[in-house]
Amino acid sequence: MSAEENKAVFRRVIEEGFNKGNLAALDDCFPPQYVEHQFGLPSTLEEFKGSIRFLRDTFAPFSLTIEEMVADGDKVWARMTGRGTDSKGLMGRPATGKSFVITVFDEVRLENGKIVEHWGVPDRFHQMTQLGLLPQPAQ
Repeated sequence: MSAEENKAVFRRVIEEGFNKGNLAALDDCFPPQYVEHQFGLPSTLEEFKGSIRFLRDTFAPFSLTIEEMVADGDKVWARMTGRGTDSKGLMGRPATGKSFVITVFDEVRLENGKIVEHWGVPDRFHQMTQLGLLPQPAQ
């Protein structure tokens, strides 16, 4: 697969899966089991779909915007902006209605047009601070 084809697979995961909720589109992008390196995320496609459902439901409306993407060989790296609103409540707390905007970095490795490994770094501390779940930093 070319770098552009690999980028297209990654873009499809973001646009179709995360932004539109078309989880069936992910079946062509991942093998049933892949290697997940991001803390707290499962390593099966069905569990990954559940994680996307959770994000889209808990932080509706939820979206990811690809700001930059680079591909080299079998790897794709992306810097994205994640946006959402605390619409269902988190960690046993009621919904606050507060919104967040965070940076997300992802790296994936592909084989034969499918994502076989994923590393992700969402800025969860910034997200939690914006949602009022952590103290605000001193100005």
